[in-house]
Amino acid sequence: MAATCLAATALGTGVASAGSGPAPAPGGAPEGAAGSESGNPASARAQASGVCEDAHQIGSTAYIYRNGETIASVKQFYSPGCDENYGYAWVWKSFLDQDLRFDLTVGVWSYDREYLVGAHRAFDTHEQEFWGNPADTVAECTAAEGALSLAGEEGPYSARSSKRC
Repeated sequence: MAATCLAATALGTGVASAGSGPAPAPGGAPEGAAGSESGNPASARAQASGVCEDAHQIGSTAYIYRNGETIASVKQFYSPGCDENYGYAWVWKSFLDQDLRFDLTVGVWSYDREYLVGAHRAFDTHEQEFWGNPADTVAECTAAEGALSLAGEEGPYSARSSKRC
């Protein structure tokens, strides 16, 4: 995998970006079909999106904020076996407990192409776990990007993980 490079991104209101950290050790993902905040490539939703089970997080976790409250996490995953990247978003329970319906988009932002690759869009949802579709972006500089919109609110609230090259 290519070396990590960091870049600050300005995405507007409700955006945060964190520094990078080491990739987790292989096999560090939760087992079974349940989703998790850390991201489980073996979850039922991941498998339905075509995520390869050897995928692991690369780069930092970014957080989506709404009025100072953390409402979702955004991560980028890489599969060495499938040679693909994936965007991942996990909506926090404290936000879901407010019983609001929302639209969510997640995928891999390509700095080379300047658009979202492998985008998955969910409309009028109340789900917690979202995986982007496989993105053939391994040879490009990328980040995971997630955006959450609420009817009647200016937005979307969005975040982009650290840039990986």
